[in-house]
Amino acid sequence: MSKQPIFCDEAGKPGGPYTHAVRAGDFVYLAGATPNRPDGTRVEGDFVAQARATFDNLKIVAEAADASLGDAVRVGVYLRTLDNFQQMNSLYSEYLGEGTTARTTLQADLPGFEIEVDAVLYAPLSEG
Repeated sequence: MSKQPIFCDEAGKPGGPYTHAVRAGDFVYLAGATPNRPDGTRVEGDFVAQARATFDNLKIVAEAADASLGDAVRVGVYLRTLDNFQQMNSLYSEYLGEGTTARTTLQADLPGFEIEVDAVLYAPLSEG
């Protein structure tokens, strides 16, 4: 099985020497998305604005990998403070549905932003 790196100019620029995602067979591993814009600047504002930008980035990268957030099987959510847990749950349900993924939510020391989200997608390659 080969690995295919996926970089997406329309999503927030990664914060280090890695790609937005990697496809390995029928699975796509999405790197942690943050509220970064493609030009490297960060979406400022309240938690909801940052979380929407983060989930939008994750969605854009999933689509660049010929998949969707509906293909998610496991999601990791990292919050600067668990005080935002309920707002995150509401947005999570909007973007990923309810009861369709395994998920871990952790409090993390995030550098200057409120949320980061990564995911594993099961998106079988079409035959042909």
